[in-house]
Amino acid sequence: MAAREKKNFGLLNENGEEIGNFTGAQPRDAALKAASKGITSIILREKGTKRLHFFRGTRKQVPKPANSPAWLPEKIWKANVEKVGVKHLQYNELARNPKEIFKFPVKS
Repeated sequence: MAAREKKNFGLLNENGEEIGNFTGAQPRDAALKAASKGITSIILREKGTKRLHFFRGTRKQVPKPANSPAWLPEKIWKANVEKVGVKHLQYNELARNPKEIFKFPVKS
Protein backbone atom coordinates (compact mmCIF):
# COMPACT_ATOMS: atom_id res chain seq x y z
CA MET A 1 0.00 0.00 0.00
CA ALA A 2 1.54 3.29 -1.09
CA ALA A 3 1.45 6.27 1.25
CA ARG A 4 -0.68 9.14 0.06
CA GLU A 5 1.09 12.37 -0.80
CA LYS A 6 0.82 15.04 1.89
CA LYS A 7 -0.46 18.49 0.95
CA ASN A 8 0.16 21.79 2.68
CA PHE A 9 -2.71 24.02 3.79
CA GLY A 10 -2.56 27.57 5.07
CA LEU A 11 -4.96 28.48 7.88
CA LEU A 12 -6.59 31.85 7.12
CA ASN A 13 -8.54 34.30 9.24
CA GLU A 14 -11.60 36.13 7.87
CA ASN A 15 -9.39 39.01 6.67
CA GLY A 16 -7.56 36.67 4.31
CA GLU A 17 -4.32 36.66 6.33
CA GLU A 18 -2.45 33.41 6.79
CA ILE A 19 -2.14 32.61 10.50
CA GLY A 20 -0.89 29.01 10.43
CA ASN A 21 0.12 25.96 8.39
CA PHE A 22 -1.16 22.40 8.55
CA THR A 23 -0.32 19.29 6.54
CA GLY A 24 -2.49 16.35 5.54
CA ALA A 25 -3.38 14.07 2.66
CA GLN A 26 -6.86 15.62 2.53
CA PRO A 27 -8.22 19.03 3.60
CA ARG A 28 -10.17 17.25 6.35
CA ASP A 29 -6.94 15.94 7.88
CA ALA A 30 -5.56 19.46 8.19
CA ALA A 31 -8.92 20.76 9.48
CA LEU A 32 -8.96 18.11 12.24
CA LYS A 33 -5.52 19.27 13.36
CA ALA A 34 -6.75 22.88 13.51
CA ALA A 35 -9.92 21.86 15.38
CA SER A 36 -7.87 19.95 17.94
CA LYS A 37 -6.21 23.26 18.81
CA GLY A 38 -9.62 24.81 19.53
CA ILE A 39 -10.23 26.70 16.25
CA THR A 40 -13.93 26.64 15.31
CA SER A 41 -14.13 28.58 12.01
CA ILE A 42 -11.52 26.93 9.82
CA ILE A 43 -10.58 28.38 6.43
CA LEU A 44 -7.83 26.42 4.67
CA ARG A 45 -6.08 27.47 1.47
CA GLU A 46 -4.67 24.53 -0.42
CA LYS A 47 -1.11 25.57 -1.29
CA GLY A 48 -0.34 25.46 -5.01
CA THR A 49 -4.00 25.88 -5.97
CA LYS A 50 -6.65 28.59 -5.78
CA ARG A 51 -9.01 26.54 -3.55
CA LEU A 52 -10.35 27.59 -0.16
CA HIS A 53 -11.89 24.90 2.06
CA PHE A 54 -14.31 25.95 4.82
CA PHE A 55 -14.92 23.80 7.91
CA ARG A 56 -16.71 24.14 11.25
CA GLY A 57 -14.68 22.55 14.01
CA THR A 58 -15.44 21.37 17.52
CA ARG A 59 -13.54 19.52 20.19
CA LYS A 60 -14.58 17.82 23.38
CA GLN A 61 -12.86 15.96 26.17
CA VAL A 62 -13.44 12.21 26.23
CA PRO A 63 -11.97 9.36 28.31
CA LYS A 64 -8.84 7.83 26.83
CA PRO A 65 -9.28 4.56 24.89
CA ALA A 66 -8.73 1.27 26.71
CA ASN A 67 -5.76 0.31 24.51
CA SER A 68 -3.94 3.66 24.88
CA PRO A 69 -0.41 3.98 26.27
CA ALA A 70 0.08 4.59 29.99
CA TRP A 71 1.58 8.07 29.51
CA LEU A 72 -1.65 9.40 27.93
CA PRO A 73 -3.79 11.45 30.36
CA GLU A 74 -7.17 10.10 31.53
CA LYS A 75 -9.08 12.66 29.40
CA ILE A 76 -8.08 13.55 25.83
CA TRP A 77 -9.38 16.07 23.28
CA LYS A 78 -11.37 14.60 20.38
CA ALA A 79 -11.78 16.87 17.35
CA ASN A 80 -14.64 16.82 14.85
CA VAL A 81 -15.10 18.88 11.67
CA GLU A 82 -17.91 19.47 9.21
CA LYS A 83 -17.20 20.75 5.70
CA VAL A 84 -19.22 23.86 4.92
CA GLY A 85 -18.04 24.58 1.39
CA VAL A 86 -15.33 25.34 -1.15
CA LYS A 87 -14.56 28.63 -2.90
CA HIS A 88 -12.01 29.52 -5.56
CA LEU A 89 -9.65 32.48 -5.37
CA GLN A 90 -9.38 34.89 -8.30
CA TYR A 91 -5.66 35.57 -7.76
CA ASN A 92 -2.79 33.56 -6.27
CA GLU A 93 -1.79 36.46 -3.99
CA LEU A 94 -4.16 36.56 -1.02
CA ALA A 95 -4.09 40.37 -0.73
CA ARG A 96 -5.37 40.88 -4.30
CA ASN A 97 -8.58 38.89 -3.73
CA PRO A 98 -11.77 40.64 -2.56
CA LYS A 99 -12.31 40.34 1.22
CA GLU A 100 -15.83 38.87 0.72
CA ILE A 101 -14.33 35.63 -0.59
CA PHE A 102 -12.87 34.92 2.88
CA LYS A 103 -16.23 35.24 4.65
CA PHE A 104 -17.68 32.00 5.95
CA PRO A 105 -20.47 30.66 3.68
CA VAL A 106 -23.92 30.34 5.19
CA LYS A 107 -24.80 26.68 5.57
CA SER A 108 -28.04 25.84 3.79
